[in-house]
Amino acid sequence: MADKSKKTDGPAVDSSEAWDFHTLPDWDNDLVNEDDILAFASALSAPETSPSEEDMLNPKRKPETEFITALNDWRPIHQRVRGKQARENGGTKVKRKRKVRRGKDETREGWTYTVLKYPFLFMVLGWIVVLGVLYLLTRLYIYLYEQYIAWRGQREKLRRSLRTQTSYADWVRAAKELDRYLGNDRWKEEDEYAYYDSRTVRRVMEQMKSLRHKAEADEELSASGNERQRPIDDLTGLVEACVKNNFAGFENPRLYSETYYGTKNLVQNYVDEVSTTLHFLLSSRQLTLDEKRSLFKHLSANFGRTALCLSGGATFAYYHFGIAKALLDADLLPDIITGTSGGALVAALLATRTNAELKKLLIPALAYRITACSEGFSVWFVRWWRTGARFDSVQWAKLCSWFTHGSLTFMEAYQRTGRVLNVTCVPSDPHSPTILANYLTAPDCVIWSAVLASAAVPGILNPVVLMRKNRYGKLEPYSFGHKWKDGSLRTDIPLKSLNLHFGVNFSVVSQVNPHINLFFFSSRGTVGRPVTHRRGRGWRGGFLGSAVESYLKLDMTKWLKVLRHLELLPRPLGQDWSEIWLQRFSGTITIWPRTRISDFWYILSDPTMQRLAHMIHAGQLAAWPKLNFIANRMAIERAIDEARRATRPSNHATAILTPKAEDRQLRNVLSEENLQDLLEKARAN
Repeated sequence: MADKSKKTDGPAVDSSEAWDFHTLPDWDNDLVNEDDILAFASALSAPETSPSEEDMLNPKRKPETEFITALNDWRPIHQRVRGKQARENGGTKVKRKRKVRRGKDETREGWTYTVLKYPFLFMVLGWIVVLGVLYLLTRLYIYLYEQYIAWRGQREKLRRSLRTQTSYADWVRAAKELDRYLGNDRWKEEDEYAYYDSRTVRRVMEQMKSLRHKAEADEELSASGNERQRPIDDLTGLVEACVKNNFAGFENPRLYSETYYGTKNLVQNYVDEVSTTLHFLLSSRQLTLDEKRSLFKHLSANFGRTALCLSGGATFAYYHFGIAKALLDADLLPDIITGTSGGALVAALLATRTNAELKKLLIPALAYRITACSEGFSVWFVRWWRTGARFDSVQWAKLCSWFTHGSLTFMEAYQRTGRVLNVTCVPSDPHSPTILANYLTAPDCVIWSAVLASAAVPGILNPVVLMRKNRYGKLEPYSFGHKWKDGSLRTDIPLKSLNLHFGVNFSVVSQVNPHINLFFFSSRGTVGRPVTHRRGRGWRGGFLGSAVESYLKLDMTKWLKVLRHLELLPRPLGQDWSEIWLQRFSGTITIWPRTRISDFWYILSDPTMQRLAHMIHAGQLAAWPKLNFIANRMAIERAIDEARRATRPSNHATAILTPKAEDRQLRNVLSEENLQDLLEKARAN
């Protein structure tokens, strides 16, 4: 279960301690290595080359190429000069042939593409605009329907009380009160439900409990069990058969979408029994170490792992701090964290700090350290006009170093905290594949360089070079010095890569991208936010409103896919922008905080402590309804992970790289500053 104790929480948003930046760990230390910054600046100024086979076989051979680059993304390399062609051709002007943007490989041969391209493009775009206007009107109708028909009287008072809570324990009490008023408690007591197999779940739970009791009796009697079939053998077989991802539908999000807090009593009892049984099997003396190791290895592969995915969204990404704080205070922060663009900065902070440090960092005073947009208009506009980017990459590298705890690599961060950091980066050329940088794919890559690359939106930050740390601790360009840019352009939520590398099949997505936030709509409710119409059994805005909303959204998506498939969409700055609309933005659980219209005005501005306090609290309110679902998932997953660590050989490679259990427990209690103080006192004595 989620930890509801206020004693284990970090400073509350409204406490005086949360507004004092002197309480931040390393508040007066920039954690900047000047040599690393100089190496990064040198790599940025170097020409980008694509080494051929001859160059790789002869690294000392200097390439006979001329470095040519545009002033910025908005200007061509060779600018047209009027009159120059006339003077060179004896006063006769020669009409220059305009270079086409798309070759025959894309458009195929034929005149119909040239003739029909723009008429068809404008016709489809016009229809998409009409659909968009109708969609806005539909959402307005649903909003008015819910405000003035669904939410009235006592239920509206209880909902307002739910939104004003400042701690998870108080929120749970308010949610239970609202569930009692709406009659949701009766739904919890009934086992039958269309979205899972209640009979199988009940039968497996009863059999598992019976076998566990028999195995516990044998444990107390120290029975050898060689002459008969031991109950623990039957229990092991049953566990291997049923401890799987979404077994019999017990992890269906619909089971948590009918109430504000909790799920079916049968599902909750099943999760508790599975967790208890796994702990018993780990501690049992009837199984050998090899049998336990084999068992929990199979369970880990079948059940999978959980990841926290933080989307991009410029300064909207600061809402991630509130979601991370809610998970951290409830002791539910997953070990696998991925971030893209603005979310990569938050993910880097979470993966390079211990729990004790994070509880001191996720407070409004953190705004003291967020100064990336502090330059005035006269400064950044001149830079944008000359280089095509509003922000300076080298300056951002210095500011980002504090969030990544210096020039840590992905492997060093994993060894420090035990968390797996993933950052999505897109190559600047349109043909190379996206990479998901982590301690497996890029162990020596410096985290702050990957964060900058993932945030390099065209026009905001120019593509940057990834840096790696060599065996001597010096930084050098990664991947031949190729440049990388914003990961949200192709893969905002890298679910396929996470499943490939770490077996992730349960994702908690914090989604704050402003351009798609409007289109996140659950007609039948979502986890912890049931439909209030017809006591949770209806549709938002009625069936007609939900049907029209779904049709319009699907139709807009269809026409965008048609334009992309026919190669009709324009490519500003040489970039295919269709993926920012057509990729997947959701996960098993999707959390989208309630934003404000004023956030769009401050989308490229540093937050004040007051604004950051609001964003943290809004993130907590959005995350609290999901914690019960996450807690049930993590109860089983952590029992399996604990068993795998306990049964892993001491000379195993993962055991060597992963922080020891004692070290992780100590780091959860003591911060880096406390450990340094203890070392100094020990040396003094």
